[in-house]
Formats: sequence, C-alpha cells, structure tokens
Amino acid sequence: MLRYGLTGGIASGKSAVAALLREMGFPVLDADALAHKLMEPGQSAREEILQEFGADLAGADGRIDRAKLGAIVFADPAKLKKLNAILHPPVEQIMLEQFEEWKRSGVRDAAFVEAALLVEAGFVSRLDGLVVAWCKPEQQLERLKARGMNEQDAKRRIAAQLPLEEKLRMATSTIDCSGTMESTRTQVQALAAKLRKSAAS
Repeated sequence: MLRYGLTGGIASGKSAVAALLREMGFPVLDADALAHKLMEPGQSAREEILQEFGADLAGADGRIDRAKLGAIVFADPAKLKKLNAILHPPVEQIMLEQFEEWKRSGVRDAAFVEAALLVEAGFVSRLDGLVVAWCKPEQQLERLKARGMNEQDAKRRIAAQLPLEEKLRMATSTIDCSGTMESTRTQVQALAAKLRKSAAS
C-alpha cells in the first residue's frame, strides 16, 4: 500500500481533489479536520493552546474560537510556529496509526493524508509520494473572498503558507484545479489509474 500526501495552498482545490479520490475508492484522512478535533474540550492540545494563547479564546461552550485563534497566529509567524508545534506531533502520530490500520484492513493500492501544511510539517519524509493541487494565485484570492474573507486576511493566509513553487518542486504528481471541475476529475482519474497500476506491478 502506497502512502500518499495531498496538499495545496488554501483555496487551491485540495478538498475537491480529496472528494474525488474518496469517490474513486481511495481512503483519505483529513489531517486539518483532525487538528480541529484535537482542539475540542477534553483534548490535551486544547489546554496547551489556551495556556499559550490565552484562556479568553475559549467561548461559553468551552470550545476554542478558531477565527480568533486564526487572527492571532496568521498575523505573527512565531505564534503560528508555536501552534503548529502543539498540533503537528499528535496529528502525525494519528496519521501513521491510520495508515497502519488501512494496511491491515486490506487497502492495497494507495491511501492518502490530506493537509494544508504537509510539506511545512515535515510529514513528506514519511510518505511514498505527494500530490499537489494548485490554481492561479488570483483564483485563490477570489475563492477566499467568496468564502467571506476580506482581501487583507486572504493575502495573509496565502503568505503564511509555503510558496506554491516549493510545494510543486516536491510533488510526485500535480493536479491543476484552475479549470473546470470536469478537467480536475479527468486528472484525478489519470492519477488513480497510475496508482493502481504501480500498486499492481
């Protein structure tokens, strides 16, 4: 079983590619959703985050206000680094356990972990390959604004991630998400066929 990563800049089409891979029968672990889960009440990362960034981040229901936390860390690279240092080790542990579980349960061709910061977190060294979803920077900006983010915040989020060129340099496959959904689907189908072929050989 091949262990693959799927990454891409914010609003680059990564989630659409993940959905297509699932549709084609590949298991995909969403590491970003996993990181959000680790911030829930009762999870150890939550306590560390509140100690580091302030107890007032927790709302009346005890949940961390992710928008507030985002505003803090995306304005300050050192704080973002601290947050990642809290979240990345447990995410990596769960990711490796999940790959083992899929292997034991008989997944033969490939399984994926999807994460925005796969390269930045150094997870790539644990993987057999990396798929990078990408689109034009102006499309990223438009998509983020369509999600309700203002231009300044959107540019800050994009700048906080590794430049696309660096991610593409590490990619074993790329998916161009700047065109139609149909065009993205065709590329993912080609990738699926390639993975199944290499797993069978």
